[in-house]
Amino acid sequence: MKILISVDMEGITGVVSQSHTDHTTVEYQRFRRLMTGDANAAIEGALAGGATDIVVNDSHGNMDNILIEELNPAARLISGSPKPFSMMEGIGSDVDAAIFIGYHARAGSAPAIHDHTWSSTTVYDATLNGKPMGEIMLNAALAGHFAVPVVLVTGDQLATSEAREVLGDVETVTVKIARGRCAADCLPPAKTAPIIRQAAQSAAQKVLEHKCAPFVVQTPITLGIEFVRSIQAERAELMPGAKRTGARSVEWVGEDMPSVYRTWRAFVYLAGSP
Repeated sequence: MKILISVDMEGITGVVSQSHTDHTTVEYQRFRRLMTGDANAAIEGALAGGATDIVVNDSHGNMDNILIEELNPAARLISGSPKPFSMMEGIGSDVDAAIFIGYHARAGSAPAIHDHTWSSTTVYDATLNGKPMGEIMLNAALAGHFAVPVVLVTGDQLATSEAREVLGDVETVTVKIARGRCAADCLPPAKTAPIIRQAAQSAAQKVLEHKCAPFVVQTPITLGIEFVRSIQAERAELMPGAKRTGARSVEWVGEDMPSVYRTWRAFVYLAGSP
C-alpha cells in the first residue's frame, strides 16, 4: 500500500506565530523540527497500519522545510519547488491514499491559525463548482481525480472541521484549539505524536479494508477566485479562458482537476506578480 503524505506548516503542533513558519526567522528552525516530528508520527502510524511505500511531500512555502536527516528512513521525501503538482507532488494512480499533515483552514475562517488559501496577499476567496474552497478541498479534489482518498487531516479545530465538512467520514487530529489568527491552546509534541500515530494507523487500516472513498468533483469544473485587489483580477483576466465576474474576481472552466489545479496556480502567480 502506497501512501502520499502532504505536509504543510501552519497546522503543525505548536505553530501559532508568523515567525514560526517564516524561514528568515530564528524561531523557524525550532518549528521545522516540529514539522518533521508530526510527519514522522504519521509515517509510523501508516507503517503500523500496513503501508509499504510512503512518500512525504514538503508543502509549505519554498517546500524545503522538513529535515531529511531526522525523517523516518522508511519514507522518501519530495523537497523543493516549483513542482508540477506543488502541494500534491507525488500523486498518481499508483497511490492508495493521501494524508494531510499540518493543514490550515481556508481564507476567511476565524478563529483559525494563519487562515488563507494559497496566498493571503493574493486570494481573498475561492470556490470549486460554487462551493467554498480551501487547500483541503483543492488538494483532495486533485487526489480524487486519480481515485485516491484523503484518509487523515491534522491541524487546528477549524481545519479539521473543514476536512470533515468537505470529506465526510475522514480521520482527523486537532493538535491545537485556535483562539485567534496567531494564538492557540496547544498540545505539546509528546501528546500529539501518539494521537497522530494512532489516527494514521487507523486510516491506513481502513484503506486496506476498502472503507475510504475519494473526493471527486463533477465535471466540467468551475474555478472561481476573488482576489484581494482589483488589479490582481486584471492580471488574472489575461489568462486564456478567464472570465471576469466582478471587480476583484475571475472564473475559469476546466475539464479535469489536473488542468484546474495548474490553472489555479497560474492564476495566483500571475495575479501576484509585481
